[in-house]
Amino acid sequence: MKIFSMILLALVSLSVIHAAELLIGSFSTGDLTGWQEQSFRGKEHTSYRLVTVDGKTAVEAHSRRAASGLLKKVDLDPKKYPVLRWSWKVGHTLQREDVTKKTGDDFAARVYVVFPNVLFWRTRAINYVWSSNLPVNGAFPDPYTANSYLLVVESGQDKSGGWISEERNIHADFRRIFGEEPPRIGAVAIMTDTDDTQDEVTAWYGDITISEK
Repeated sequence: MKIFSMILLALVSLSVIHAAELLIGSFSTGDLTGWQEQSFRGKEHTSYRLVTVDGKTAVEAHSRRAASGLLKKVDLDPKKYPVLRWSWKVGHTLQREDVTKKTGDDFAARVYVVFPNVLFWRTRAINYVWSSNLPVNGAFPDPYTANSYLLVVESGQDKSGGWISEERNIHADFRRIFGEEPPRIGAVAIMTDTDDTQDEVTAWYGDITISEK
């Protein structure tokens, strides 16, 4: 069942971190410390491994009719640390992607930011995606749960095969999507999935940071 954000509440750590810029994913140094695989019952696993590509170390995600993610637990105030930065690359986008139905809920690359709640069913997530055809900056409810929104950061094939650096304001995105102040950030995750579309794709993820304004 593809409700990635809804299975994360019990995994949130209570550690507090203080820094102007926090290195959430230090993949370029070959470090996966604190990153845990999150799988789905009855689903094949996406393969995640550290590789050297284009002269740098990154996480390679290969999915063949599979769905699983890598998650890092954090405890951060999005008002104090609103800026999320990362880089990624995809081999190609998924032509059978369709966010209007569960059978099309796959993306070549995703970066999740999860906002847990003491009420499990109110756990929310922003799911930054590289889409095949959706408009950039468009926001769409996940077909599995309205508590998770898909926010399109890249779209189409034109940039496939090249590294793209991204920057998003988590605080502003949450307010725009959910219409209220965000709770604390409990986790960041990456996922490449093709279980619904029965496709195959490879993506690469560079370092991930969260910082002050």
